[in-house]
Amino acid sequence: MTDGTGRTPTEAFVAHRNLLFTVAYEMLGSAADAEDVLQEAWLRWVGVDHAAVREQRAYLVRIVTRQALMHLRTLGRRKESYVGPWLPEPLLTSPDVAEDVELADSVSMAMLLVLETLAPAERAVFVLREVFALDYAEIAEAVDKTQAAVRQIAHRARAHVAARRPRGSVSAAENRRTVAAFRGAVETGDLQGLLDVLAPDVVLLTDGGGVVRAALAPVVGAGLVAEVLGNIASTTLHPTLINGDPALLVRRGGEVDTVIAMRIDDGLITGLYAVRNPEKLSRVERENPVGR
Repeated sequence: MTDGTGRTPTEAFVAHRNLLFTVAYEMLGSAADAEDVLQEAWLRWVGVDHAAVREQRAYLVRIVTRQALMHLRTLGRRKESYVGPWLPEPLLTSPDVAEDVELADSVSMAMLLVLETLAPAERAVFVLREVFALDYAEIAEAVDKTQAAVRQIAHRARAHVAARRPRGSVSAAENRRTVAAFRGAVETGDLQGLLDVLAPDVVLLTDGGGVVRAALAPVVGAGLVAEVLGNIASTTLHPTLINGDPALLVRRGGEVDTVIAMRIDDGLITGLYAVRNPEKLSRVERENPVGR
């Protein structure tokens, strides 16, 4: 059976898979949970009366959104008992993602951490409206609310995110220069060079998940952050693209030990996100397809 596009249900799911994964990932900050959501969405999708589906993409997004909202509750309980800071699961992304400025911004570690501060319904509405440009009627069906309620939620979420997202508009070239300067300073143990690229109020979050050594609380201030980074001086840092932004990998024994992502405001690093939990590092060796 096909719809007006000529696609069978299986072909439709495959065609929209990158979009569906990205919706789930942006809502959850966990690729593993996003994959679970897609598996559950597929099982529901194959049981649907496809002859009654008017628009496959919207219907699939609705299934995924509802499943992701249920997972958010479970994920929230896991985070309550998580050891130390919780950071999103980093993804190795292609250069194409970095070139799509809006998509790169939406999946960046900095933005995912901002989305963490939203209530589940706010997060779903913001992602569907601001990132994927769904209309209010589609979003209302996906989150099981009225269009009027969705508009109010969208306004509230937009204001919340705007107050917390990166402040200065920085070009991709400037970002790369800042990351390169940071890399050079760490590798050579250049304390002054490091202080030159760190904002005075920079915050370092390290996620070890209680499995490997990591700071159990945020490290705040350029001096303290530089002191912590001194522990990896003379270590080779490997440049990469994580969640659409330039980032660095620390390898030990040929394996990825740490992913270092950054938030950059007005040319200075205001946030450093070091993911060390081995359970979160499986997706930094191969590109992950995300899309809109």
